[in-house]
Amino acid sequence: MKSTLRISLKSGERIFINGAVLRVDRKVALEFLNDVTFLLENHVLQLEDATTPLRQLYFIAQMMLINPAGKEQSLAMFRKSITMLLTCFQDEEVLAELKRIDAMVATDRAFDALKAIRSLYPIEDRILNNQEMTPATVEQIRKEIAPWR
Repeated sequence: MKSTLRISLKSGERIFINGAVLRVDRKVALEFLNDVTFLLENHVLQLEDATTPLRQLYFIAQMMLINPAGKEQSLAMFRKSITMLLTCFQDEEVLAELKRIDAMVATDRAFDALKAIRSLYPIEDRILNNQEMTPATVEQIRKEIAPWR
């Protein structure tokens, strides 16, 4: 028998469930009795905050969960972006994790991919601050996200 998943939300907090956005007006606990795709509001990245290559990849992956009707478009954008990132990054740890993230998305595990992408943020910040990735490369990746703006 599958175990249930219980999530507590504060008043005014939003949750994205299977493409629907819900806001609660008081403190509430939700209990999911079956498989569900959801994102808590604090894990949703706003477009204006997708300012680095990995944050842009995260934004694209989250769109697969938030907007199931546009999943194919998001998936195509994800494939294009991950291919570019695999050629731009030189850090072996990042490259290995990007390949793992790509496999997660390919097997319909976008939620797990989001967690994995978030785990790479500190490494990306170090790389960008040490300018291990050229500004031209970062700008090229930013252009890829342009259709979302």
